Formats: sequence, C-alpha cells, structure tokens
Amino acid sequence: MCTYTTIKDTVNGSAKGPNSSWFHVSDVTVYFDHPVHAMAGHTLNIDFTDPSKGPSARVALELTAESARALVAAVQEALAAVPPALTA
Repeated sequence: MCTYTTIKDTVNGSAKGPNSSWFHVSDVTVYFDHPVHAMAGHTLNIDFTDPSKGPSARVALELTAESARALVAAVQEALAAVPPALTA
C-alpha cells in the first residue's frame, strides 16, 4: 500500500551527478514508495535537486527502511561527534 506521503524541504549542499560533475543542491524530496531500481518492494526515496538547472541536476537514492534508519543514525552520530562551533 502506498501512502503518497511526500516531504519536501530546502537544503544547501553539493552532489556529484551525471558525468561525475558536482552541482549545488537546493531541494530535497523524501517519500516511501515503490523503487525504480532497488530490489525491494518499497523503499525510502530521497531526491536531491537543483530545479534551476533542469532535470539532469538530480541525485536519487532508494534505500530499504532498515538502511534508511541506519543512515539517519549514522548522520546523527557523526554530527554529535563534531564540536558545536563547527556546525553553527
């Protein structure tokens, strides 16, 4: 069953995309749905984009729920290990 729940937000970072070129990412879309490529029934899908550069400025992730939870924990652990002055 699909929930069609989609979360959109803004981000500030860079991603390596097509042709191994770096580009700025300004938008993120997160949703749980059927994957396009991953071998799983459903995945957490994360799209990082820069809409001002068209559809090719996109990096997409399809993660199993278990992998997505592990990623969230790893991000939180990495940020917790950094002195607060560096993340301000």
